[in-house]
Amino acid sequence: MIRINDIIDKITEYHPQTDLDIIERAYVFSARVHEGQIRLSGEPYLSHPLEVAGILSDMKLDVISVTAGLLHDVIEDTPANPEEIEKLFGPEVLHIVSGVTKLSSLSFHSSRARQAESLRKMFLAMADDIRVILIKLADRLHNMRTLQFHKPNKRVEIARETLDIYAPIAARLGIYWIKNELEESSFKYLQPDEYEQIQTLVATSRSDREKYMETVKNFIQKKMEETDLKCEVLGRNKNYLSVFNKMVSQNLPFEEIYDITAFRIILASISLCYEALGLIHSMWKPIDHKFKDYIARPKANMYQSLHTTVVGPFGERIEIQIRTWDMDRVAKSGIAAHWSYKEGKKVDENISQKFAWIQDIVENQENFRDPGEFLENVRIDLFQDEVYVFTPRGEIKTLPNGVTTVDFAYKIHTEVGNQCTGAKVNGQLVPLTYELKTGDIIEIITSKNHHPSKDWLKFVKTIKARSKIRHWIKTQEKERSMTLGREMLHKAFRKAKLNFNTLVKSEKMEEIGAQFGFKAVDDLIANVGYGKITPLQVIRKIVPQNQEAAEDEASIFNKFIGRVGRKKKLKTGVLVRGVDDILIKFGKCCQPVPGDPIVGYITRGFGVTVHRTTCINALRMNPDRQIEVEWNQETSEVFPVKIRIISQDRVGLLADVVSNISKFGANILHATSETHDNKMVDSFFTIGVEDVSHLDKILSAVKKVKRVQDVKRVG
Repeated sequence: MIRINDIIDKITEYHPQTDLDIIERAYVFSARVHEGQIRLSGEPYLSHPLEVAGILSDMKLDVISVTAGLLHDVIEDTPANPEEIEKLFGPEVLHIVSGVTKLSSLSFHSSRARQAESLRKMFLAMADDIRVILIKLADRLHNMRTLQFHKPNKRVEIARETLDIYAPIAARLGIYWIKNELEESSFKYLQPDEYEQIQTLVATSRSDREKYMETVKNFIQKKMEETDLKCEVLGRNKNYLSVFNKMVSQNLPFEEIYDITAFRIILASISLCYEALGLIHSMWKPIDHKFKDYIARPKANMYQSLHTTVVGPFGERIEIQIRTWDMDRVAKSGIAAHWSYKEGKKVDENISQKFAWIQDIVENQENFRDPGEFLENVRIDLFQDEVYVFTPRGEIKTLPNGVTTVDFAYKIHTEVGNQCTGAKVNGQLVPLTYELKTGDIIEIITSKNHHPSKDWLKFVKTIKARSKIRHWIKTQEKERSMTLGREMLHKAFRKAKLNFNTLVKSEKMEEIGAQFGFKAVDDLIANVGYGKITPLQVIRKIVPQNQEAAEDEASIFNKFIGRVGRKKKLKTGVLVRGVDDILIKFGKCCQPVPGDPIVGYITRGFGVTVHRTTCINALRMNPDRQIEVEWNQETSEVFPVKIRIISQDRVGLLADVVSNISKFGANILHATSETHDNKMVDSFFTIGVEDVSHLDKILSAVKKVKRVQDVKRVG
């Protein structure tokens, strides 16, 4: 366990003039309030805030950050309260600690809702003070280092969140050493068999790779010395997840992945970087589409470097990065390398502008209250590389890789996006689905009478575009649902001998809307139109249940929602909360099975369609049509699910795969297999499984088949 004196020594080394009294006081306070608490590892709980503070001092952060690191768990896990923190350590420390603190004290209907709101709170705090996420990253890094002490299901849950959220945040902030460690440890727990396989393969080839690395480094060093370019040449091994992803994406066995090792040339100035690039290209043939100039066009996280891939001395591909010493410092530390929170000063304004994407995430998520949708959109916002494009006036715009002309239109202005009818790229008309490339000049064609199309949701990439399109569609659907809801309520009220037109304007109706959780009566009426609330439920709030009204209500609602008559009652594996005998369909796009987190969407006349919460098609649907569903624990159904198997060809391969599927009692409903020129086999099986646990056992068994490289669920 790191000691407080070690942390103080580190801070003194990089910031000798700072006042360390606040850190010493924070240590004493943290030790007192955490006294008696033990981590799952058996260590005193104090070891965790100390390790977090140690990571922050490794990042050379200011004393306020390190102090907040020592205190980051005290509000959540101890009797300490915010007032006490502010009194002892000041409002700045309290603000950061509050931003890091999760929402564990509040009540949520699901763990996903809690996770979503905790992340939403964190992003809001990040937008105000970037130090919040730096402490959160240090906290997550140490938790991942001790993840082995959690239960297996909790390990997987934490590792998945780390890979989906925290590793991309570290990358966007330019802190690549944290990003790499988080990815590596997540991979270890999410895909243990694959991790062990890559680890073994890398270890077996280590000696050969070290010799290869030295050979290439000597080639580069000698070439630089010929023109008196003073530089340092480094070689590094890529992390295991990067190697595994390359094997899967390129359908290559480990032996054919040559660029496991990457090289870096560090020089004194920018001009020398370009000179070194010329020398490398004169020595080895460059691969054109693999060259990237991040010096002229820095990444949003301030990363700068020249990236080139060349055909090396033995006919293999070599990745080479060329940068200055300052660029190397930024590449290693990201935002921390530009830190200016010293002696009470605020962060440099230019640095804040570099991280405007955090504010964008906050703004883009304001309209997404559904936790599943929010989490998915955050992932999309975080996982992105950039393209650089131009307006007709020459203004440069930075957008995520893979964006379309519609995304660009919404980047300019919401109304430009809403009224977009076409686009010209480099003077030529292109379809709205055209994916932009760096250097493109885009002109958007608009029409005042034009409106967004629901089809746009199939190809737009940015959350801003998606949210604005969905907002427009939601507005239109709400108007239609308001009309239908009024009609349904009017009929039901008349049957119950109630005057709807009078009651809808009364305080009583406002009270009823509030009881259902709506701020306005219009929202209540719209949700009756959506099918989420029945007219009878509203009437019951006004008068005791009326049988005649109930029968009329049933006839209207059953026709609308797609109820199943008692004689035709279907056995289903899903229960719709609050509604019986309803038509249930399963989304063919994601094929949910018991154990998957699921969500239902009401479809007029067709009952409820059930999707996995992560299904991209479900995320495109109007959240107002969402209805809570849950798996029926008594069901004995078998559910179809599609899996993909990537393997090297050999005699008896498919027979062994089929045998491993069949021995678990799973019926093979459909199968296709294709062998590629490189002797890799791509197979798709649709199998019938009982639940997620049954599926996991089958996937694990198939992974152990000789020469199978990857097995995963499709959809």
